[in-house]
Amino acid sequence: MITWMQKHKKWLVITIWISTIAFVGAGFVGWGSYNYGSKGGIVATVGDREITLEEYQKEYSNLYEQYSRIFGANFNQELADKMNLKDLAFRQVLQNNLILAYGNTLGLDTTDEDVAKQLVKYKAFLKDGKFDKATYQKVLAQNRTTIKDFENGLKRSILLSKVQKLFDLKVNKGEIENLSKVVYLKDDISIKILNAKDITVDVEDKSLKEFWEKHKKSYMSEDKYEIAFSKLPIVDASSSQEDIKNYYEKYKNDYRKKDGKIKSLEEAKDEIIKALNTKYTKKEALKKSIEIKHDREKLATTETYDYSKIPFSSENIKKILSVEFGKLVKPFLEKDEFIIAKVIKKIDAKPLSFDLAKTSATKDFINFEKNKKLDELAKKELKDFKGDMIKGVSREDVDKISGLETQEAAQFLKQLFSSSKKEGSIKLNDKIVLYKIEGSSLGEYDSSKDKSIENTLVQIKEQELMNNLLQKLESTFEVKSSLKEKE
Repeated sequence: MITWMQKHKKWLVITIWISTIAFVGAGFVGWGSYNYGSKGGIVATVGDREITLEEYQKEYSNLYEQYSRIFGANFNQELADKMNLKDLAFRQVLQNNLILAYGNTLGLDTTDEDVAKQLVKYKAFLKDGKFDKATYQKVLAQNRTTIKDFENGLKRSILLSKVQKLFDLKVNKGEIENLSKVVYLKDDISIKILNAKDITVDVEDKSLKEFWEKHKKSYMSEDKYEIAFSKLPIVDASSSQEDIKNYYEKYKNDYRKKDGKIKSLEEAKDEIIKALNTKYTKKEALKKSIEIKHDREKLATTETYDYSKIPFSSENIKKILSVEFGKLVKPFLEKDEFIIAKVIKKIDAKPLSFDLAKTSATKDFINFEKNKKLDELAKKELKDFKGDMIKGVSREDVDKISGLETQEAAQFLKQLFSSSKKEGSIKLNDKIVLYKIEGSSLGEYDSSKDKSIENTLVQIKEQELMNNLLQKLESTFEVKSSLKEKE
């Protein structure tokens, strides 16, 4: 993932040069230490424009959120640091201010009317469908943002948009048709599919043990936890009819039929009794927990469990492991029992012995050897292989590639049409496809794909235009900075 990011970071910056003001519910992401120079809150100047530390931090947070949306849970602070996200944010904010300075020289400006038109687009500021000043002030206060700071940021965003509109590009029909024929180029190819499943591997204890020794840290025991706990089954609270009726009146909206209608007292009675019994038992569990905390009672059971075998729900496991070892966790409900528990200690994972790791290591060893032999076979056969001929293959013709699953065929064609080599091999999990391009022809024009081709053309032109514009602006406006980038 880091390689992908580093390869595409320039593209990502240029295609998102107009930053959104994403402030609701967002905070600044953590920083390392930076020396911001003698001006304190000013990190750079572009011509007469000053770039504040706050503007820089907001840009960093925006970029962090965008990468998080692209990569999901795989993206974290460590990866952000490895790809020098701080430098990306700094370059982004410099580029924004170069464009803003350019906009100023063109006489472009933002008015109060421009700001008002943007404010009504934020749902967070609306009340009964209309912009509400009190709500606006409240939301900004909750996000530790002043009206002045927010509207200044909004003005920058509006000005950036105005400059961008000056460079809205159009493409003509001929360009679309010509690029479409190139994008949907057709090849005559011969292929041969090599499959790791067809390769046999002899497993000898000596070789297996050497493999295990090299990869010992891949075969670890689980973390273990010594946990002391007591159980309190749900008991009858002997609730009176008055108790049941009062509870129903208070919470009847929680008891509904499948059609959404509220159940009658009689229909909800059994559920209410269960709820009252649970509530009563929870109070008893809290009392018992206090007795245990003051050493007037002891926890009933102490057991040591592998993490995966702790006999509680994942939510409850999270609760007990979030508390400092040796301290009681607040009683929690597990099925029909309240649990009072504490973790006494954690026993860290350690490498498994060869005998315990043997089953897993054998499977990995076989896969490793098969892939190794598959690579060797591919190199050997690529010189003069004779494959199956497939005529007129485009990047969309997954159904023409027999011997591969649909997803594998799609991946193969994607790599094939991205390659500049006339012959080669493409690795697909446990398969390698040998290929030779025997001939090529332009694809047929398909008007149904015009929109996709048009978007591609516009993106290519915009990227080239913005690159050239930024290079020109960098030589026009003096840039001074108290930050140093790392490449």
